Amino acid sequence: MHETRRRQISRRNLLRATGATAGAVTLGTGIAQAAGRAQPQGAALAAGSAQGSGYAHPGLLHTAADLDRMAAKVKAGAAPYAAGFARLTANRHAQSGWTANPQATVYRGAGSPQNYAILYNDVHAAYQNALRYHVDGDTAHADTAVAILNSWSSKLTSLEGSADRFLAAGLYGYQIANAAELVRDRDDFELDRFRTMLTTVFAPVSESFLKDHNNAVVTNYWTNWDLTAMACVLATGIFCDDEARVARVVEYFENGAGLGSVRNAIPVVGDDGLAEWLEAGRDQGHALLGVGLMGTVCEMAWNQGIDLYGYDDSRFLKGAQYVAKWSLGGDVSYTANTRRKGAIGGWSGSETASDAAPVDPTMTRPIWAMISNHYTKRRGLSAPYLTRIAAKAAPEGGGGDYGPNSGGYDQLGFGTLAFTRDKVTGSGAGAGGGTGGGKPAGAGSASPTGSASPSGAPANAPGGSAPGPGPGSDAGPATPAGGNSGDLASTGAGDLAAWTAATGITALAGGLLLLRRRGKTQQEQPRTGGGAHSK
Repeated sequence: MHETRRRQISRRNLLRATGATAGAVTLGTGIAQAAGRAQPQGAALAAGSAQGSGYAHPGLLHTAADLDRMAAKVKAGAAPYAAGFARLTANRHAQSGWTANPQATVYRGAGSPQNYAILYNDVHAAYQNALRYHVDGDTAHADTAVAILNSWSSKLTSLEGSADRFLAAGLYGYQIANAAELVRDRDDFELDRFRTMLTTVFAPVSESFLKDHNNAVVTNYWTNWDLTAMACVLATGIFCDDEARVARVVEYFENGAGLGSVRNAIPVVGDDGLAEWLEAGRDQGHALLGVGLMGTVCEMAWNQGIDLYGYDDSRFLKGAQYVAKWSLGGDVSYTANTRRKGAIGGWSGSETASDAAPVDPTMTRPIWAMISNHYTKRRGLSAPYLTRIAAKAAPEGGGGDYGPNSGGYDQLGFGTLAFTRDKVTGSGAGAGGGTGGGKPAGAGSASPTGSASPSGAPANAPGGSAPGPGPGSDAGPATPAGGNSGDLASTGAGDLAAWTAATGITALAGGLLLLRRRGKTQQEQPRTGGGAHSK
């Protein structure tokens, strides 16, 4: 554990530790089994202190082991962690001077004023400062994160607006919970008040959407709408030690009627090991958003010993590989899909998506490092398209690095820093949740030699274009950081040259992130790109 962080463990957590830890593994196993899920052996139930139930804390997108790994790798100057951390420290939201501007009511889509940008900027500032604190140990960043979160929990009472209020609840609900999870053990953090805000302001809006879909037919809203709500409810359940909420999301992921459940989001599995992503028939931006959100749900569940990544013969892997190949400019199949639209008891209609939409191979989002590292490093599976697109997007930034509008804040980002990991070797290579390893017990896990391992990419597979904004984006030019391949787990000094050759990126002392391009060295400018998240 990082020495500075060790000194900051709160008295509250120390008092709870002996009584809570004993029951953690037993209850956590029961939760996973009750939900019908295979539980990875050695999962993160022992990664942090359990508070009031079997859930490990920290245990949303990052476990204690994850945070310690980031700190150690950055301290050692290891690639690509150093480049990822330089991306974080360069972001204006990650500065300890950030001052929050909490609102009593947040409006999105309608209402006066539409002030949701204030919320998402503050949320990302809280997350980035909290993450930075865990990496470099500077308590000024922890103080800033706590001050932001406390100010919002003391004032926010409602989310209003058009149907977009459901997006606000889902996106900013799961994000603010992740920020708070990183400082929940600080004595100055108002934990109980924050729990109240999550369970009375954010989660009920998302739960309402999953239940009645804004009084519309269940397929009226595309995949990403369900996934935002699922991410919020799951994050709330874990943060608040509410196993009923967690179980509801697991059940919805597997069997939900809406388009966010895994078989509806990924309706057709091909013989080539790829599976069609429904929203590819809509547009690229929303498809990327959906993949990032499903990965977020899977990662948070995994860190509590619930394997959604491997569910249904790793169906998500096949869908993510499909979107990666398509986004790199490759040809993919698409089965025509007609969905019903309309309001219950009101207007009705239908819409057919007949082919995968055109793509801009330069469009990028900070979603790939988490997914690629899970399947190729934790599970030891082949995922050539994920590997290539993750290397191309590296080092991933976060909110504020992908354009000024809300779509640039749909993901928390910084995956190169947060999710790069060494490849698991030996008998435990098949799986392992959180800090542990070993084979999941039961069905749903992927086999390194099974159908979840698509064949290698063809020699003429697409890739190598520089990431940047997509069509219609109001972002400026992107700084190229492309490359056709690269192993994101290359962390040793001997691997730096190979990783740099693949990605064109290296890191220098003082937080400067430099790019090699056509034999020249240029200081990186913030990469931008528009967002997509509407109906």
